Amino acid sequence: MTLSYPAVGRSGMVATSQPLATLAGINMLQSGGNAVDAAIACNLVLAVTEPHMCGPGGDLFALVWDPVQATLQGINASGRSPKALTLEALNRKLGGASVIPGRGPLSLTAPGAVAGWQRLHERYGRKPWASLFTAAIEIAREGFAVGAITALWWQRAVQDIRQDKSLAATRAQFAEIFTVNGSAPTGGTGFRNPGLARLFECLRDAGRAGFYAGDVARALIAAQSGVGGQLALSDLAAVEAEWVTPLATHYRGCDVHVIPPNSQGLSVLQMLNILAHFPVASMAPDDPAWWHLFLEAKKLVFADRARYYADPAASKVPIAALLDPSYAAARAALIDLNHARADQTPGAVNVPASDTTYLTVADRDGCMVSLIQSLFVPFGSSLVVPEFGFALQSRGSGFALDPHHANCYAPGKRPFHTLMPGFVTRDGAPYFSFGAVGGDMQPQAQVQLLANLLDFGCNVQHAGDLPRIRHVGGANPNGSSDSPLGIAHYETTLPVRVVAELSRRGHQLQRIADPINGFVGGYQGIMRDPVGGAYWGASESRLDGCALGI
Repeated sequence: MTLSYPAVGRSGMVATSQPLATLAGINMLQSGGNAVDAAIACNLVLAVTEPHMCGPGGDLFALVWDPVQATLQGINASGRSPKALTLEALNRKLGGASVIPGRGPLSLTAPGAVAGWQRLHERYGRKPWASLFTAAIEIAREGFAVGAITALWWQRAVQDIRQDKSLAATRAQFAEIFTVNGSAPTGGTGFRNPGLARLFECLRDAGRAGFYAGDVARALIAAQSGVGGQLALSDLAAVEAEWVTPLATHYRGCDVHVIPPNSQGLSVLQMLNILAHFPVASMAPDDPAWWHLFLEAKKLVFADRARYYADPAASKVPIAALLDPSYAAARAALIDLNHARADQTPGAVNVPASDTTYLTVADRDGCMVSLIQSLFVPFGSSLVVPEFGFALQSRGSGFALDPHHANCYAPGKRPFHTLMPGFVTRDGAPYFSFGAVGGDMQPQAQVQLLANLLDFGCNVQHAGDLPRIRHVGGANPNGSSDSPLGIAHYETTLPVRVVAELSRRGHQLQRIADPINGFVGGYQGIMRDPVGGAYWGASESRLDGCALGI
């Protein structure tokens, strides 16, 4: 692959998956806002231009480098299940199904994103709250041209929703908001969402109360209760975003930081701890030995992910044991350097008395934000709040139904969450703010990116443009399972000799013919030059976005 180069900026950098969102962030920085102001403004615009991926009906996680305190802060703005819905009642409604459907009223949890935006702004915002909404309101009301790649995702989601017979009762409302004359927009089509503009005006004027109470809250509850949703006004009123202490591990001279569970970020740290036992830096991005190690480490860690990751308020997640160096060494010893392992079981640790958009922003003062926000699958539950132009997330489908599972459904509980912003420090200073979208591809993409950057010496743009592999298989946190060996889905740019050697070692491989169904993550990143202080920004070509510096 031809070497690609990052954007550069001296006074700030914004990298998002949509050009209008990147521009909104740059304008916010240039008008005196800081990285947090800009990140929220970007996210609001993304809710307009990328409504299948994110919006006020979803959840949010973020990592913020505070240059004054020289610390990294984490925020968990993920919502909880309906307090009035018990596991027994849920199972009755499911009629014997083994998993919660990926769309529909039973997949709902309370949206946390709005609480996250306000909590971030309360602590770090510099510009007035109302000013954050200006660009998003204008774009929602006046319209925008849909991006070419965005349109492909939009079209696939509309097709899936149209074919799902269980969504017949809500399909017309969905189509009224998110289609143009009954069809998904194509690339270049103009699209407006005046209902979302009205919602943002409510938030601008009343803060979180403009969403979790009043007209918007009542419309939300009415929209989902009419088709069997179980959320109540009390569930919305109880939503809170929480500041959390990030987890970290040391890898190749850096500290890699993630949000703790219920996020799946812990899986990145576990994979890095295993890979640290092997000479990855002596390999290369097109070395079959590297890809074999990655696949074997992923399978081992995802077995732990399926068994142990859950809401720590409801289950005892053995974080310390899973990050213990001796445990990583024991897991690394299970890897056969010449053969793929089919038997993936979780490690024996002591458990004490149990689709998406990403953006990153940096400002002139050294504040850096790594933020990820999502509805889960495209357009989430597909249930919409018609008066206000947004869809509700489907995070409830991440729960397991086994009462003995750490991630089992319970009232008022946060589900296992795929969202996981990333951040890297070096010698106690900010170094790399990054993330990638794509469900269970997120930790896989993050580890591949970090290896490209820290082991193979790629720049931040080239690290994201190199070929990727997405492994699918093994047990899942919602209780479902695929084949133990799984399938490694690879991009067409992966060299043929790499594919042949991995096959010889026993891996099952499948070439990705459809980049939407075979999505390998969408990445943005900002690196801070530790010597000169400049920012290097990246936004990969698998999405419509861009990075801009000032």
